[in-house]
Amino acid sequence: MKSYVIDVQRCSIHDGPGIRTTVFLKGCPLRCKWCHNPESQSYKRQLSYNQSLCVSCRACEEVCSQNVHSFVDGLHRVDYSKCTLCGKCVEACPSKALSMIGREMTPQEVFAIVKKDEIFYAQGGGGVTISGGEALTHIDFCLELLQLCKESHIHTCIETSGFAQVNQLRKVLPYVDLFLYDFKISKEPDALQFIGGTLSVINRTFNEIYTHEKAMILRCPIIPGVNDTDEHFQAIEKIVAAYPDLIGVELLPYHNFGVVKGANIGCKTEEFDFPTEEQKQEWIQYFHQHGYDKVKLA
Repeated sequence: MKSYVIDVQRCSIHDGPGIRTTVFLKGCPLRCKWCHNPESQSYKRQLSYNQSLCVSCRACEEVCSQNVHSFVDGLHRVDYSKCTLCGKCVEACPSKALSMIGREMTPQEVFAIVKKDEIFYAQGGGGVTISGGEALTHIDFCLELLQLCKESHIHTCIETSGFAQVNQLRKVLPYVDLFLYDFKISKEPDALQFIGGTLSVINRTFNEIYTHEKAMILRCPIIPGVNDTDEHFQAIEKIVAAYPDLIGVELLPYHNFGVVKGANIGCKTEEFDFPTEEQKQEWIQYFHQHGYDKVKLA
């Protein structure tokens, strides 16, 4: 049992309670326009090129038999469509400008890293968070890793878009203590346009988790010009009112980290306006004025 893992990030404090180890799995069926981890969309390994680290030594060009790398007018150009992922250029690059995203790992290999910080989880109420990509599309990998964690009494969390099959979700439900559930779009036509999926699937998954009385935090990316509207905020209000057992709601202001990361893998990621501090405070004030104090800025 293996999946491609982008990173196993230790000492994380942003992906659930306490000090956590966050496992980023590679592969997601959605295509959010503002995706901040575009390298997590493909289920395969990918070549990444960081232009700011390149010293133009041309070592990559010398070892590549597929003509992926070329230097024109002093600029290093990468033709990702020709890459066979042999990794020779990565090995030859002295400045680490080239890297391979995605390492095949077993649940046992990941758990060996998770277990290193077991003492910190116990002291601060932390644990392991499986993120992505979309974790619920790696269901058998997640199931095995979650079972290993529960055998060691480690708190478990899954971050999900909800775009997954309910019958697959049910396999892992007994082993998940907390869900971080993304709520990105509230209208079906906008869902198809901005995230490339359907709300019916996402809503069905949400209801399944809530019905099983699982702890859940709603996470809402707010993208200026897309969903920073009264209509979307009213949809968030309706969810909070209809599902009173939600632990909380986090508003995640847009950032453009994904733009550079997308360029590094030859993927153009759309850029949106940054929200101002004033706008962020207006978002929070909207909810607090309507009596929803559990809504916070992440």
